[in-house]
Amino acid sequence: MANEHAASDAFKNRCTNAAQRLESCIGYSIERISSNESGKDPKGNTLDVWLREGPQQPDVVISLSGLHSVRPWEPGPVPALTDGISLIHLPKMPSPWPADAVDRLDRSDDLPELVWLRITGPIEIDAVASTVTLYQAQSDNAASVVQ
Repeated sequence: MANEHAASDAFKNRCTNAAQRLESCIGYSIERISSNESGKDPKGNTLDVWLREGPQQPDVVISLSGLHSVRPWEPGPVPALTDGISLIHLPKMPSPWPADAVDRLDRSDDLPELVWLRITGPIEIDAVASTVTLYQAQSDNAASVVQ
């Protein structure tokens, strides 16, 4: 039974873990943003955001796939500092969404649980997706030492 419960919370836990990791990235610079729309199937639509703080901290890439919504951002100069980063789990119906998310998408029974990424600063990113993955590199300082 414990495994069934863990499996049902796996996506929520992934979102929570990613959100906790991203809390330390406030003040990082957005180095690059890339998006890919593969047509009608939203599963192939992706958004990747590269964050960098400097040689002493690891670079982080936020990768969203299965995009359901991306609010257009005004292209600005990069790098651009992040003022805030939030990553919020949006559960399936009938569980409620946070008040700020209620009007983001039309909800239906077949809408899966989702993740909502918001980055604020000179460049603002607002996206809802089916999958989130964080990639963390070694810091430049750590990578420069042979282990």
